[in-house]
Amino acid sequence: MIAPEFLAMLVCPATRQPLRQATAAELSAVAAAIAAGTARTRGGVVVTEPVSAGLVPADGAVLYPIRDGIPILLSAEAVVLAPAGA
Repeated sequence: MIAPEFLAMLVCPATRQPLRQATAAELSAVAAAIAAGTARTRGGVVVTEPVSAGLVPADGAVLYPIRDGIPILLSAEAVVLAPAGA
């Protein structure tokens, strides 16, 4: 869990939108996509590592994973949640 004061300072590195904690439904969708082998990062890499927490920008297009309590705010590492333009 990210402290609310810290979360309020974070923005998406690609769009500059504010970030929020991923919902259980978003995390479940990512887990299902990983299990199906269809989860990909913005950089096109297949995601194989489980994601138990993440941050999502206002548009809900991607999820930035949180690993060992550290948000990975690299655009290429963001897991795609919705197709572009959806």
